[in-house]
Amino acid sequence: MWMTPKRSKMEVDEALVFRPEWTQRYLVVEPPEGNGALCLVCRRLIVATRERDVRRHYEAEHEYYERYVADGERAALVERLRQGELPVASLTPEERAARAGLGLCRLLALKGRGWGEGDFVHQCMEVLLREVLPEHVSVLQGIDLSPESARQRILSIDRNLRSQLVNRARDFKAYSLALDDQAFVAYENYLLVFIRGVGAGLEVQEDLLTIINLTHHFSVGALMSAILEALQTAGLSLQRMVGLTTTHTLRMIGENSGLVSYMREKAVSPNCWNVIHYSGFLHLELLSSYDVDVNQIINTISEWIVLIKTRGVRRPEFQTLLTESESEHGERVNGRCLNNWLRRGKTLKLIFSLRKEMEAFLVSVGATTVHFSDKQWLCDFGFLVDIMEHLRVLSEELRVSKVFAAAAFDHICTFEVKLNLFQRHIEEKNLTDFPALKEVVDELKQQNKEDQKIFDPDRYQMVICRLQKEFERHFKDLRFIKKDLELFSNPFNFKPEYAPISVRVELTKLQANTNLWNEYRIKDLGQFYAGLSAESYPIIKGVACKVASLFDSNQICEKAFSYLTRNQHTLSQPLTDEHLQALFRVATTEMEPSWDDLVRERNESNP
Repeated sequence: MWMTPKRSKMEVDEALVFRPEWTQRYLVVEPPEGNGALCLVCRRLIVATRERDVRRHYEAEHEYYERYVADGERAALVERLRQGELPVASLTPEERAARAGLGLCRLLALKGRGWGEGDFVHQCMEVLLREVLPEHVSVLQGIDLSPESARQRILSIDRNLRSQLVNRARDFKAYSLALDDQAFVAYENYLLVFIRGVGAGLEVQEDLLTIINLTHHFSVGALMSAILEALQTAGLSLQRMVGLTTTHTLRMIGENSGLVSYMREKAVSPNCWNVIHYSGFLHLELLSSYDVDVNQIINTISEWIVLIKTRGVRRPEFQTLLTESESEHGERVNGRCLNNWLRRGKTLKLIFSLRKEMEAFLVSVGATTVHFSDKQWLCDFGFLVDIMEHLRVLSEELRVSKVFAAAAFDHICTFEVKLNLFQRHIEEKNLTDFPALKEVVDELKQQNKEDQKIFDPDRYQMVICRLQKEFERHFKDLRFIKKDLELFSNPFNFKPEYAPISVRVELTKLQANTNLWNEYRIKDLGQFYAGLSAESYPIIKGVACKVASLFDSNQICEKAFSYLTRNQHTLSQPLTDEHLQALFRVATTEMEPSWDDLVRERNESNP
């Protein structure tokens, strides 16, 4: 056993001084105030700092921990207790029941289930235990999954996660915000505000900062105040803000009245970058589709899908399509969500492959099929499928997180080079990069052998040109910091004479360091910069923190959007803004709730 030393009767009275060895022996630490000893298990303060008092508390309250004997086990136990984790076996039956109830409520939230379904889960568990483990049915008595209890528990989890975020935000050296006003496409209008922060060790944290009800904060000034309030609550100043990622709606990027221009004015600081703004990351496929859908193709297809869902649901040829739709939205879907689903390259490609079956179905139900005899419409359909497929590939590349903005910008630049290539190929009527359009053109040539002009290249060149201009506008700010991005991603091959004057000395010193070069070769960028000395390379380290804080993917926004579309009927029920924020925080965070803190909070509120 891990033996606690027994005192000799001949010992003189102990001094009132905390001893470091007590941390492993009695699981206590010296409190910040310096008086007494703080128990890591029950978080009680032992006022008298004599060893006999500390030992008495330990033996009376926490003798269970004597089973952790080996030094390694003991050290690991202390570390877990410092982080607020209690071994499950040390909890009382009531505390275990409370912890189970919290976990089940979180699972219900993650799956988008309604508050009332907790009772159903409880009934299922009761039936299961009565049949399989009848002697354990009594454990369910302490697990309350009533609707009101589920609501309160989700709010408790949200407070816990928000508290963790605030604690981590205090250490952010730089951060960026992502503002998404397009996620709530079919309900009350909300703005989702996400934050990406970087600590001193270059550890990256992405999370939901807040949700703002746009009905109550309609003006840009009111929006700005709500965001500033959320930042202030998290202990963050605008002077540490490096980047803004937004959608390209007028509310966000209006030239004189957009939220971005307001925030840039507020964030001006002589000691930091101007705030970097880029607006093409969020909902790339969705928003770009409006620029390339030249013939309202998607609106027409939307009408066909509604017909299939109402009159062709049993047709075998449409089962793959219907299954895909239901996996995204459930069996029932509103028009806006359906329209957004159709604006994805993957969906359009599937529908294009079923165009013959759709034509036969429309004929069978007496609907118009005029579009299938319109060669211009068919060519536009094929072109839309191809260009949206290219956008889908780019969107998936931008969905990969933890690659830093430099890699994401490389994907953007590569796609812009592709657009130039597409321009030339269309002009030459080379449809190698447009397989769907080529398929349509070949079919039309077979049907109209005398017609030499099947499609108009100028029409599609204009669309590609429009897309190029949009990309140039959306990512203009990233081009301004291109040198910083290149320096960050490849510091040993970056020529010092091309670097900013302030960083040249440090860069030369860095490139001459063989040990750092070896580390750079075997580590990823994050690990390399995390180990770089801030004292020796303060400017380079500062640039690294700023670049690392820029959003490098749209993953967290897509996670929120996917959660909404999958659970649209649950989320369309009456919910307070507080509950809605709690659900989205639980659905998007990578942090784990501190279950023991939640159980302790419950015990304190219900003594």
